Amino acid sequence: MINRDLAQYILDRLQNSAAVALMGPRQVGKTTLAFKISETLSSVYLDLENSTDLRKVENIEAYYQANSDKLIILDEVQRLPEIFAPIRGLIDQQRRAGNKTGLFLFLGAASIELLRQSSESLAGRIAYIELFPIHVTEFLHGPQNTELLSRLWLRGGFPESLLAKDDKNSLRWRKDFIRTYLERDIPMLGPRVPTQTLERLWMMLAHGQGTAINASKLAGALEVSNTSIARYIDLLVDLLLIRKLLPYTKNIKKRLVKSPRIYVRDSGITHALLNIKDFNDLLGNPVVGKSWEGFVVENIMAVLPESAEAFYYRTAGGAEIDLVIDHRDLSGEIWAIEIKRSASAHLSRGFYEACEDIKPKRKFIVHGEPDTFALKDDVQAISLYAFLQLLREG
Repeated sequence: MINRDLAQYILDRLQNSAAVALMGPRQVGKTTLAFKISETLSSVYLDLENSTDLRKVENIEAYYQANSDKLIILDEVQRLPEIFAPIRGLIDQQRRAGNKTGLFLFLGAASIELLRQSSESLAGRIAYIELFPIHVTEFLHGPQNTELLSRLWLRGGFPESLLAKDDKNSLRWRKDFIRTYLERDIPMLGPRVPTQTLERLWMMLAHGQGTAINASKLAGALEVSNTSIARYIDLLVDLLLIRKLLPYTKNIKKRLVKSPRIYVRDSGITHALLNIKDFNDLLGNPVVGKSWEGFVVENIMAVLPESAEAFYYRTAGGAEIDLVIDHRDLSGEIWAIEIKRSASAHLSRGFYEACEDIKPKRKFIVHGEPDTFALKDDVQAISLYAFLQLLREG
């Protein structure tokens, strides 16, 4: 059992909100976390994929009245978005009676934004939380254990994949996960998309990990329209399988690259799409550098404070920063982050040029080795583990 950082945070939010929505991709551990919370709070759990449980909420008002002294946990809530309208009335009724917190916990396998569009009637009554796959500071006990770091990078952060007895079984689980999404979940949750087309697109995005979208090139390879490509990518984003990293454009007068960068969010899924079987395969694959970059980006996003935003930066002239963090709670303090596998890797001239443009308060090389040390020009080389701790504690 790996303790998840969000467990206490969810309890805290339930003590201050009428409802909490915990979102994350399928099999990321939402239900396990909900059951852990139910050990602390008196709760009832309903799975809306289960026909018996689905019938119980056909009259959600009556079900709530019978269980009004408990936290009601509704799993797979994205399958029944119409339930939010009557729940609004229940929440308002309880608020008038002085019972304002800890009424509902929703679990869903779709993006927060997608659920927010479905639950506009709960505005001001609900807190949204995203559960990421297991990240470095949850799995490692310090920066020195590079073997565990390599396992997490190779297999990704889905619990069943990460904790499999060997790499072969881990890869088999991830390929089954991909197949389940393509053949069952995506057709059920989104518009009808040819399975083979979507699988090829997903693989192409894995090959192009961390690069800007070229919709025309993708459309030509898949023999579909640019509009279809945009719609398919947005679907994968909504299902929390793909991340669009936006460019940093704040007060910049130079000509910038403004297309979002695309990452397959979980490194293990990236490797399964590319049929990378073990760590030696990964180290010999041309995608290894971009795979590490995507792994670091996703780990950082998992612990990024609510008050901060992340971007990339690139000018038409080649000045570039892998990740820019804008800390709004620190008077807009900017951090510039270059991502390298090795602590001895050299920074490019483009990084320094980009720093002249955006004038970051702090500059880092985030790497895969245990050490943290200072470099020239106020750059700090820091292990991924230590950088995540810095974000969490700061």
